[in-house]
Amino acid sequence: MKILFLGSSHFSKIVLKTMLEQGLEVVSVVTSPDKEMGRGHKLQANEVKVYALEKNIKVICCSRIKNILDELKNIEFDLSVVASFGQILPDEFLNLKLCINVHPSKLPIYRGASPIQNTLLNGDKETAVTIMKVAREVDAGDIILQKPVKILEGEYYSSLEERLAKIGGELIAETVNLLKKDEIKFKKQDDKFATYVKKFEKEDGLLHFNSENDKLYNQVRALSDNLGVYFNLKNQKIKVFSAIPCEINLPIGQVANDKKRFIIGCNKGSLEILSCQSPSGKKMSGTDFLNGFKPQGEFVNELC
Repeated sequence: MKILFLGSSHFSKIVLKTMLEQGLEVVSVVTSPDKEMGRGHKLQANEVKVYALEKNIKVICCSRIKNILDELKNIEFDLSVVASFGQILPDEFLNLKLCINVHPSKLPIYRGASPIQNTLLNGDKETAVTIMKVAREVDAGDIILQKPVKILEGEYYSSLEERLAKIGGELIAETVNLLKKDEIKFKKQDDKFATYVKKFEKEDGLLHFNSENDKLYNQVRALSDNLGVYFNLKNQKIKVFSAIPCEINLPIGQVANDKKRFIIGCNKGSLEILSCQSPSGKKMSGTDFLNGFKPQGEFVNELC
């Protein structure tokens, strides 16, 4: 069965890689155009394009899929697979062949742009990977397969994304086998249980210490790997890479007078910063940061 793959992110690349490892035939990849990156504004290809070219798979870059419909109609394929593509697919494309999507949530929960982040942000203990038929409404198509996935203790975004993407590629292989045997079934989603999640902005990474420590911990787990999580101290933006909640009681936003542990008071308990980075420094442990920055007893300030 010949497959047309559409994806543009790291999640997409892992799905594609797993599909190839499962022996599936991907005849072409559609992905986003190269983007200007860094201070030199040099054009850089995304991970999906780089990987596909390494595997000698034809790559088509486009910002709007409707602009390449004629080209896609000339490709011989039996099924299209979408994984974190980032574009709305027009009906004219969906009518060409069966189009299925890999979605990293227990649909209809967390439809939209940020299912993995919201899973961690809300402290969920379990999520799922769903294979569904693509429909006009975002993530509302009929479900083909859905596999529950336990979230590991203290798991961060990058780890969970990697695991879910790999499972997604494996479920695509299962779906192809069902198609070959003409045993595929479609189950409608119950829209009354649907929740929608937005794309996060940089401002969503700001830690508000008037929140409870477990909520801040989940915020770090959900957003530090992809968006960036930070607070402001001595009018400097301090980026946080990892943290854990602790039960030491401090005034909200105050840094503990402890030379070994970087602890900040919250509305409930406190948060220990395990690794962080100042604007002019490098990534370091919370202890090393304390020794250099010496912020003991100071209060974080939310605005620089």
